[in-house]
Amino acid sequence: MSEVINEAVKVLGEKMSGVDIGGTVKFDIEGEGCVMVDDSGARAGDEEADVTLSADPETFQGMMDGETNPTSAFMTGKLKVDGDMGMAMKLASALA
Repeated sequence: MSEVINEAVKVLGEKMSGVDIGGTVKFDIEGEGCVMVDDSGARAGDEEADVTLSADPETFQGMMDGETNPTSAFMTGKLKVDGDMGMAMKLASALA
């Protein structure tokens, strides 16, 4: 497993702690792998999800650092969303 995925699992676990997602989210980091997030936490994996967020490693890292606003990344095409848009919006507010 890549260092990027290991770090993503750690950071997403911290950011999403206590957030009621109400489903399953997949972060697909181009060229690195996927991270699954649900109400039980974050883990490496590539499974079916209610919503999939896809981004390159730089955009993803910016969102984790707080330097990139997820909504702005989506509007500029750097973040792609496939699935439940309401869940994606709830997630964006938790990450911002």
